[in-house]
Amino acid sequence: MDNTAQRLNAVWHLESAAITGSLARLLSDLTQAEDIAQDTLLTALENWRAHGVPENPGGWLMVTARNKALDLLRQKKRRGEHLSSGDFADESLYRERLASEYAGGDLEAITAEFDVSRVREDEVGDDILRLMFICCHPLLPPDSRVALVLKLVAGLSVDDIARAYLVPVTTLAQRITRAKKTLSAARIPFELPPEKERQARLKSVLESIYLLFNEGYVATQGAQWTQPLLCHQALRLTRSLAALINDDTDVLGLAALLEYQASRLNARQDKDGNPVLLAQQNRALWDAILIRRGHDYLSRAFGLGSAIGSYCLQAGIAACHARAASFAETRWDEIVALYDGLLQIQPTAVVRLNRAVALACAGESDVALAELDAIARKKSLTEYAPYYAARGDVLERLGRFRDAGRAFHQAAELSQNRAENRVLSERAKACRL
Repeated sequence: MDNTAQRLNAVWHLESAAITGSLARLLSDLTQAEDIAQDTLLTALENWRAHGVPENPGGWLMVTARNKALDLLRQKKRRGEHLSSGDFADESLYRERLASEYAGGDLEAITAEFDVSRVREDEVGDDILRLMFICCHPLLPPDSRVALVLKLVAGLSVDDIARAYLVPVTTLAQRITRAKKTLSAARIPFELPPEKERQARLKSVLESIYLLFNEGYVATQGAQWTQPLLCHQALRLTRSLAALINDDTDVLGLAALLEYQASRLNARQDKDGNPVLLAQQNRALWDAILIRRGHDYLSRAFGLGSAIGSYCLQAGIAACHARAASFAETRWDEIVALYDGLLQIQPTAVVRLNRAVALACAGESDVALAELDAIARKKSLTEYAPYYAARGDVLERLGRFRDAGRAFHQAAELSQNRAENRVLSERAKACRL
């Protein structure tokens, strides 16, 4: 990948959700919005290679994408295609002016006057939230909702999402295609759903934000251990959602969890980009402001007096880490108890795996290894690199260094992230010395 393509890829990861959201609001058609977004990406690659990267690459992409959308509307107008009043049911000044143009104004003048720097951040955030709620419409099966969000909002590739879901790429691609066709056929209005309809979509929206953050926190592939831009995008979305829905424990719990996790980002890798594991992190680098925000969200969630869900429990675990002055001073007994509660709500192999790690850190390595053996017998995580990394860690604690080395080596072979692969390979080598 040449330097121009690398820079474009970095900008696109940051801007694609806002661009697609803006196009979807403009066109009221998700498939057309994504098509134009992808066409804009190709146009940018060709133009930037020929003329250089513009001073404001994000603004260039947004203006180019909107101009392409206006061209499409112009073609519809020439063909005499009818645009329903629902196509202009947005309150933004830009959309009102476009509606006026369609009745006979000057489209070229509107395009020329558009200044991307005047688009407010909250408007962009609203566009992305709208996009997420549309992708999570009840017409779609839950797995399709989250996959669509990860594709359109997170900008993840079909390959990345398929790996996250542990399904074949062709299956995932078909799932996304069917979802977009369903939404287009139903002509779903591009707007935040009324309050009474939000709850039906909220669970999938939260799951999507959660997965988006996790992809940034530990990248599934590539050279970088983390992708902070994805984490911050997920954080902004969660804050917007918490402002919109401030009386839901899951929303506030997720907001708390992401604030706590994001507080560690600066300490998670060294100056060379190598991963720094929790036990070795310099806690002075943890962001105290984000930790306080996490405390505030979690306190508000508990203050509602409602049933506590999985996000609040995970936030409670993160809070235990945030309160500890060092790794050794962490209350691992509290963390194990929180995982016990989480297993009651979310009895998955990944939760069991994380609980086993906590047990080992609490000094119960033999019990942890027995738990890992039980997980392995079900074969649900046999291709999951973190499972073998956890196994290596427990075996190392037990002094079984040769077995630990084999486990770390297997984890390294399964990892698609090159930075993580280096660390796992080094741990495997150290165990064999």
